[in-house]
Amino acid sequence: MPHHPAGRDDVVDLAVIGAGINGLAVARDAAARGLRVVVVDRADVGAGTSSTSSRLIHGGLKYLERYDFTLVNESIRERHLLFRTAPHLVRDYPMLIPFYEGNSRPGALIRLGLAAFDAIAMNRGRGLSRGVSVRKVARRWPTLSRKGLRGAALFHDAQVPWAERLCVELLLDAQRLGARVLTYTTVTDLIVEGDRVSGLRIEDNRTGERAEVRAAVTVNAAGPWIDRILDGQVESRRLNGGTKGSHVIIDPFPGAPDTCIFFEAAADQRPIFVLPWQGRYMLGSTDLTFEGDLDEVVASDAEIDYLLAETNRIFPEARLTPSDVLYSVAGVRPLPYTAGVSDNAKISRGHTVLNHAPAYSGLLTVIGGKLTTHRALAEDVTDDVLRVLGRRPRRCVTRERPFPGAETSDWKAFAQDFIRSSPLSGKQSRRLLTVYGVRARRVLELAAENPSLAEVVDKESGALAAEVVMAVREEGAVTLGDILLRRMLVGLGADMGLSAAPTCADVAVRHLGWDEARARAEVAGYEAELRRFRPRALATPTPSGSDRRTS
Repeated sequence: MPHHPAGRDDVVDLAVIGAGINGLAVARDAAARGLRVVVVDRADVGAGTSSTSSRLIHGGLKYLERYDFTLVNESIRERHLLFRTAPHLVRDYPMLIPFYEGNSRPGALIRLGLAAFDAIAMNRGRGLSRGVSVRKVARRWPTLSRKGLRGAALFHDAQVPWAERLCVELLLDAQRLGARVLTYTTVTDLIVEGDRVSGLRIEDNRTGERAEVRAAVTVNAAGPWIDRILDGQVESRRLNGGTKGSHVIIDPFPGAPDTCIFFEAAADQRPIFVLPWQGRYMLGSTDLTFEGDLDEVVASDAEIDYLLAETNRIFPEARLTPSDVLYSVAGVRPLPYTAGVSDNAKISRGHTVLNHAPAYSGLLTVIGGKLTTHRALAEDVTDDVLRVLGRRPRRCVTRERPFPGAETSDWKAFAQDFIRSSPLSGKQSRRLLTVYGVRARRVLELAAENPSLAEVVDKESGALAAEVVMAVREEGAVTLGDILLRRMLVGLGADMGLSAAPTCADVAVRHLGWDEARARAEVAGYEAELRRFRPRALATPTPSGSDRRTS
């Protein structure tokens, strides 16, 4: 699928600002209900907050603390639906919650919360929570600190290892349903005509070409950037009060668990995770008030030290230091602005849809939202759009509609047959399934059509050249960063794809029409994009002896 230029005026039912998971979900739902939709984003799909989460599909256990039963129930329902509609991307994920003397949340209270959680989940979970004695913890998780340990509980949640692929598949389905998605296209202005917003003025970032998208309804789904979209054009109170969340990625360490550990930090009582993830570990996350530049969100030394210290405390054998960090990931949660809050954990994780009428008819802004509940948010937004349009309600189909990578009557049977019949190694075949689902067949088809596309372009993952071609031709990738970080995912490996980048750029020269100058520019641009992750691989001398260091 080529990049769509912003080259002609459009008149549509709905213009969506933001191609993160929420904007894409709105586009998919609205297009499925027959609306003409255009989505605009100044970067790639899912390149903002959507790719900086803890990669969990939360049932909402944490929200019981605030008695937000509505959000808990919604989260459990959406998790259950994703198990069915995206089984290749979302999987059962057990978590151990240890109880320590001095915790702000006593073990008895957590057990009570888990019982309530199980009751709400009923038959929508993957197993009941259960208590674990100190003796059993010592036997099953022997490296976990037993200093002050009072017991534990094991419960089941869900993980989406590749959150980026949720966004890509929402893109693919939205386009299949008729939506147009314009990436690398900046919204320069809202079209404000009296008391009405009539669409967007846009500019193609690559060509500078300008156009208008005339729309009956405009939805501002720009996540943490919603206030920036409105600034200077629409009178509004401050809407976004997002907090910064940072994670660090490390290799397996001495005493590393094979189960997610969900525990209370000693420094500030915040619940944090040690998350097994794709053969490595993710530690996170922080929850800090953020008033800085939304385009320059980087994990600080203090955050990294905090996460390592808390992990070392609970796993005494770990002895982690900053030199163990492969890279870090930081983003700003799109939370509602809440004045005077003393504890960021108390800010609602739910979503609301603000209708700016009557002052600005035709404009809706999405406040809040999270990875787990993107589909429910989209259903709510589309219902509101239909009301604003004066259309009769139309049934939402996304509760049953499978993601493109799950279009098979029996996912497990498909996966077994694919591995059995694939010409690739078992490791390569399993990776293709977890990244692409049933669309893994398309990778093999491309490699069969052109044997040079069967070349391995990344030794760590075993990824193929065919994936580079598919990323650009069929999945909307424009830059090398799009290909490596948000399509093939090799950019999330140990060296963040730095060793694979020149090889993949060469594939694009040979098969996608890039010239050598563009290939060099894309590799340089990719390195620049990685600096916000503070990757260890960029802080080490290159073979030529030049020193590349993170800022």
